[in-house]
Amino acid sequence: MSETTHGGAIATGEPPRSPDDGLSPAELAAKYGLTVSGARPSLTEYVRQLWARRHFILAFSRAKLMAQYSQAKLGQLWQVATPLLNAAVYFFVFGVLLGGREGVPGGKGNYVPFLVTGVFVFTFTQTSVMSGVRSISGNLGLVRALHFPRASLPISFSLQQLQQLLYSMIVLGAILLGFGHYPKWTWLLVVPILALQLVFNTGLAMVMARLGSKTPDLAQLMPFVMRTWMYASGVMFSLEYMIRERTSAPEWLVLAAQANPAAVYMDLMRFALIDGYTPADLMPYAWALAAGWAVVIGVGGFVYFWKAEERYGRG
Repeated sequence: MSETTHGGAIATGEPPRSPDDGLSPAELAAKYGLTVSGARPSLTEYVRQLWARRHFILAFSRAKLMAQYSQAKLGQLWQVATPLLNAAVYFFVFGVLLGGREGVPGGKGNYVPFLVTGVFVFTFTQTSVMSGVRSISGNLGLVRALHFPRASLPISFSLQQLQQLLYSMIVLGAILLGFGHYPKWTWLLVVPILALQLVFNTGLAMVMARLGSKTPDLAQLMPFVMRTWMYASGVMFSLEYMIRERTSAPEWLVLAAQANPAAVYMDLMRFALIDGYTPADLMPYAWALAAGWAVVIGVGGFVYFWKAEERYGRG
């Protein structure tokens, strides 16, 4: 190795050593405060990021709602017409042909309000789940192009379905008035019921969003799952009457069926809106169950979704 001297300094022909030589990539990142791009933030930081983007979430949900029926001639009227047409079909099949009007609280005259309320409330959950399962896999371009909390997508889709339900509630109010069910103080309970159901729906949508992001075929399976859930929730008939009177099932099975979250939210809404639907027609601890489902699924679904934050849109 040749050595030369320049003004008292010895040159060895090798580049000078850096103080960073010998440090691992992880040590270098720690030294200079670097972080992994797209890494999952802490849970509190994630919530803060979501709150900072609340205006985007609301605007995105409104835009999706307006675009949903933009190609149809009747436009936004289909938001109400679709569940009403479903209710008409269910009335003929279940109410007329299969005797679903039996056992309805308040008598057979309450069947139409009973049915329409159930259809609207269950549709809120059904469409939230179906939108959630496609919220990541159906928006990969947006997910890969922009950096934002991915939970914004399933949350915005749930808010979209809430806005759609609110339009339906106007029609439901007209139907209730037409059948002699006039406003009373229990109608105010609609607000906390919808708030609890929204939290439940959003948590379930986030669970399905994570599952659907890795298994796109899940979107093809979910219509069958939701249809089965609908039949098991008492949308078209009195769940308690059908199980207890038609099958002579044990009491624990009746209570288990009534504890179904979709059935709980429907029963509370029917109690709030329909005359003749008394507290005795609700299952025990209905409000506690509604709050419990909202907390368990809402919070649990959010945490479950957050844990895979850095993996969405990759692979």
